[in-house]
Amino acid sequence: MDYGFLSLIPPLLAIIFAIRTRQVYLSLLSGILLGWIILNDWNISRGFLDTLEGLVNVFSDAGNSRTIMFSALVGALILLIQRSGGVLGFIQWVSKKLKNAKNGKITVQMYAWVISVLIFVESSISVLTVGAIFRPLFDQYKIAREKLAYIIDSGSAPSCIIFPLNGWGAFIMGLLATMSVDQPFISMLGAIPFNFYALLALATVPAVIWFGWDLPAMQRAEERTQRGEVLWEGATPMISEDMLETDIADGATPKAGNMVVPILVMIAAMPVILLYTGWTDLPTDEELGSRLMIALGQGSGSKAVLISVTLAILTAMTMYKVQGIMGIRENFDWIMKGIAALVPLALLMLLAFAIGNVCKELGTGLYVSHLIGSFLTPAIIPALLFVTSAFIAFSTGTSWGTFAIMIGIAIPLIDSTGIHFSLSLAAVLGGGVFGDHCSPISDTTIIASMSSATDHVDHVRTQLPYALIVGGISTVMYLVFGFILH
Repeated sequence: MDYGFLSLIPPLLAIIFAIRTRQVYLSLLSGILLGWIILNDWNISRGFLDTLEGLVNVFSDAGNSRTIMFSALVGALILLIQRSGGVLGFIQWVSKKLKNAKNGKITVQMYAWVISVLIFVESSISVLTVGAIFRPLFDQYKIAREKLAYIIDSGSAPSCIIFPLNGWGAFIMGLLATMSVDQPFISMLGAIPFNFYALLALATVPAVIWFGWDLPAMQRAEERTQRGEVLWEGATPMISEDMLETDIADGATPKAGNMVVPILVMIAAMPVILLYTGWTDLPTDEELGSRLMIALGQGSGSKAVLISVTLAILTAMTMYKVQGIMGIRENFDWIMKGIAALVPLALLMLLAFAIGNVCKELGTGLYVSHLIGSFLTPAIIPALLFVTSAFIAFSTGTSWGTFAIMIGIAIPLIDSTGIHFSLSLAAVLGGGVFGDHCSPISDTTIIASMSSATDHVDHVRTQLPYALIVGGISTVMYLVFGFILH
């Protein structure tokens, strides 16, 4: 059945509700409910029952279940690392390195940027870890806390989307698989060179640090800090400094290896498991390099991230048990606390998968593709996808929710108009990150303010000009490449 304009109402309702109420979960749930009511010819009772079944059916897809489990287990790994003294040990290691640096002020900022990029396993752990490590060092060198918040906020999400061997990658691959995209891993990798916003955001940070490109709001914050004032008068930091202190187990000796080793295990295991799960039915006449790429594309991203984080947790538990930091029972207690802390993220993923399924049943993407394709020059569609994704992410404060809505619209649009697949997918992904960076209700923006112990409004005010400049340049690049590649 062709639902026409009705197929647009559920995702539009989710967007409008999110803008008006700032309640992403309620908004997504409302869109899902309305979608099933429409599918049941406006029968509210049957729509309600099918909504519940729709949520349950998300778990009928093993890939969805693995991705949701991974999101929860990341929280367990975060708390175990903090409890072991791994973060504190890393702070001490960085402090020793800085003692021999010629230009400590630039070096400490570069360290913060590099580490925020390297911890691409999960954006929250990147922001929390780097903020906790470098906040006292930035105060020591009289560098504005707003600068720290900008560095870690602009290093976390862009690195997670550029190096997608993590939950971000698994989530995006799941959405692509839902839209019947062949080889979702290869498709996701193909979009990386065209993710202009993420690439430019990562490159801008070291340029700002090295050349001292402080825009007016950031410049005033730096001048204030040079006077010995870490905050503006009347400013309220997101969290007190006492609450930012690392809570380690009694008797634990801070060791950087307690943080580095489990994270390296997780990162290293992901490509290995992708190869293992994809090493079937490979063409024998291809070269080894081609077979490796095919295997990576066929590999299960959800299996890779779930097994990898499990191996990292087992590694951490073994290390901490051998060192006498935590016994098996205490390890499991902190694992459960970590899982509980990230239940909201797992719930968001559940709702995102569910609304994607509803839109697929309604044919939302196909309708929008025909609608837009009838009135727009295909060459400008990538730029339009970028701006639209940015607006949704800014309004809702979530890039993942934006991906769930926009990928379901973009893929049929790509198929029907013949626009460049990788460029258009990158526009959706980059736009989601751009809007998330600009949004004051974004979780990573809030966490960046919190871990840097700065006023949240001051962080948004100082970061926004950088994000808008990079976003503007990216929009122009999508317009240019849209005409070149069309």
